[in-house]
Amino acid sequence: MMTRTEMTPGGPEFSRMGYGSWRMLDGDLTIQDINRRLNRCIELGITTIDTAEIYGLYEVEEAVGKALALSPQLRDQLEIVTKAGIYVPCGFHPDRKVAFYNATRDRLVNSLEKSLRFLNTDRLDLFLIHRPDWLTSIDETASGLNELLAAGKIRSAGVSNYTPSQFQALNSRMEQPLVTNQVEFHLLCMDRIYDGTFDQCQELRVKPMAWSPMAGGRLFDSSNEAAQRLALAASELSEKYNNATLEQLAYAWIMALPSNPLPVIGTNRIERIDSAAESAKIQLDREDWYALWTAARGNGVP
Repeated sequence: MMTRTEMTPGGPEFSRMGYGSWRMLDGDLTIQDINRRLNRCIELGITTIDTAEIYGLYEVEEAVGKALALSPQLRDQLEIVTKAGIYVPCGFHPDRKVAFYNATRDRLVNSLEKSLRFLNTDRLDLFLIHRPDWLTSIDETASGLNELLAAGKIRSAGVSNYTPSQFQALNSRMEQPLVTNQVEFHLLCMDRIYDGTFDQCQELRVKPMAWSPMAGGRLFDSSNEAAQRLALAASELSEKYNNATLEQLAYAWIMALPSNPLPVIGTNRIERIDSAAESAKIQLDREDWYALWTAARGNGVP
């Protein structure tokens, strides 16, 4: 069974890996298919389910809610994470002309109410601001989050794609501290190691979440030189780690960092969910972690 982790000391407890729904509707999955995937996640100990208002052009949350309704006992076995703040022109919102961000108090409250309705639940375990909104003050955004926390409609709050300074600014206005910063992080995008994001997480004892841990599939693109080097490095390490695949080693590489990032699995295939769950058991040796870093970068450490 997968281990669990506190996102902050005394804060919400999530599974060591999360299951993401970003592309859940890409493969023509039925509601029954989604239900089976959620049940399989439970069996594996992956209890944290990550979604967002905008996913599937505003259709994924409702699909997840319908899948949960097929097995009413599922809701209390899961931690549901969703996000709000990105609004784009689409069939769901034909009146919109351009994509924009909105993290005002009213928008966050209205989006959260819609998410609760779509997800068929009365509370969320974690509510994230999906992107920084440059036109909304931190006081305004914090007022919305603080109101939702006080009402018990969300159990914790966090952000996604924030810089360290943006995180610090918003956190300074929170009555209950933010519990995560969900950011893109993988072997082909290591910025969070260098830009202070993960240092801040360690400082505040906040666990980050890592979206797109497989680089949206680019990790396996044979035309990509970095992916070619990683495939070779993984083949050399595989036997040492019980015949681990590149995918499993890439997850283990993320989880080895001292900030303890929580990877969000993005596949629709049950066999790959099973495989990803196995990677939580891998403890990479220091030299092997750097071997993968070197392969991805194409050079050694300075």
